Amino acid sequence: MNLVVLYPQPQDADQFEKDYAAHMKLLHEKTGIPNDAKPYTVTKFLAGPDGNPPFYRMFNMPFESAEALQAAMASPGMQEVAADAHRISSGGAPTILIGQSN
Repeated sequence: MNLVVLYPQPQDADQFEKDYAAHMKLLHEKTGIPNDAKPYTVTKFLAGPDGNPPFYRMFNMPFESAEALQAAMASPGMQEVAADAHRISSGGAPTILIGQSN
């Protein structure tokens, strides 16, 4: 199972970058992920032939099972991280997706 968070194009990219760096520190702090570990991927989308894509950044974190994902999402720390994701997303609410890799 994968947790995917898509952030729309921000109103101010420089401010988003600062806020996102602090957001990632919060993720590590609240979930107990060591600072030197990255059990997730982060993709920054670039402009293409049609201009800027609708999303600016994507966070993708795999989980061993649906139950592990549900337990993580229900934790107080992850709830705080989720609230912060909404706070920093100045271009609109982030899109949160749950996916299964084949």
